[in-house]
Amino acid sequence: MTPEDFLAPYAARSAQGQGRRHAETAHASRSQFQRDRDRIIHSSAFRRLEYKTQVFLNHEGDLFRTRLTHSLEVAQIGRSIARNLRLNEDLVEAIALAHDLGHTPFGHVGQDVLNDCMSEHGGFEHNLQSLRVVDTLEEHYGAFDGLNLMFETREGILKHCSLTNARALGPVAQRFIDGTQPTLEAQLTNLADEIAYNSHDIDDGLRSGLITIEQLEQVAFFGRLWREVQTVYPGLSGRRAIYETLRRLITALADDLITTSTQLIVEAAPRNVDEVRSSAALIRFSDTMRKDATELKRFLRANLYRHYQVNRMRVKASRIVRELYDSFMAEPALLPPDYQIKDDDVTKQARKIADYIAGMTDRYAIREHRRLYSLDEL
Repeated sequence: MTPEDFLAPYAARSAQGQGRRHAETAHASRSQFQRDRDRIIHSSAFRRLEYKTQVFLNHEGDLFRTRLTHSLEVAQIGRSIARNLRLNEDLVEAIALAHDLGHTPFGHVGQDVLNDCMSEHGGFEHNLQSLRVVDTLEEHYGAFDGLNLMFETREGILKHCSLTNARALGPVAQRFIDGTQPTLEAQLTNLADEIAYNSHDIDDGLRSGLITIEQLEQVAFFGRLWREVQTVYPGLSGRRAIYETLRRLITALADDLITTSTQLIVEAAPRNVDEVRSSAALIRFSDTMRKDATELKRFLRANLYRHYQVNRMRVKASRIVRELYDSFMAEPALLPPDYQIKDDDVTKQARKIADYIAGMTDRYAIREHRRLYSLDEL
């Protein structure tokens, strides 16, 4: 017996998966999705996540979340939910650990600026870049480029995709053309991502002092949980009170997702992964919880992500990414040799520059910008 023998009929099984781009012999002691997870953990791109931003830049504090800690939290939440739904935990973990591999330095502002810079050369989107990292950019194996991950892991990484890009990517993006669904594991990981960032952005926002408990109490969902903690632990304050509230927030979101999804799965009664793909999305929050989560996200957007101190750093980060791109496009000889294109294909050179910048950590991007623009770095 293997762990996959205990999965529900509608769960993804590695032995029944759609395989790898390059055929490999199955491993005797690990499933295909376990191998994917291990390859991701050992990748260079995964290690760089330690110094890539969520909301606060890497140098702003040692306790704020990074892309690495975020990915670990998504994996932990995802595996817990998957176990309750009898889904494939290894596939969930692999998708969770890989979903941000293509993220730029400086969070979403880095992506937005790079997308604008690349507007005449196919644009830039971090989901597509994550897939590009695992398919092409990682260099570990003699037989192929990339990590040669399973189809199901790759499609889970690709959460969003335009029709133009979907047509270019082929089978891994076909669902965006057909209007079908990915595996339940991919659907689950997408929402585990949301649970993770909603909770830890509150934690980081409070730790930074940019938002306050008094403000958050005006958000109905958070306010209910905060008052519950005060009732159970009268007089509790500080980090303990915050942690107790956020613990309840994660539990409430996860429990609602499990309950609602279980009901949807029972009603749809998919007998296998193929029937999952042809169904409507089956991993969802209830309407009430979706409303609560949306209100929380709106609060964070208005009060944290658009806080003037965050905006100041966003402007600086935007300038760094844009000036790096412009400098490298104007003078490709400034790039490391591996990123210089030998012919005159401007679009190909632009994509290599995007690969180089997207692979930077926050502090490396700052240092590289200083090398190019500061006279002190001569």
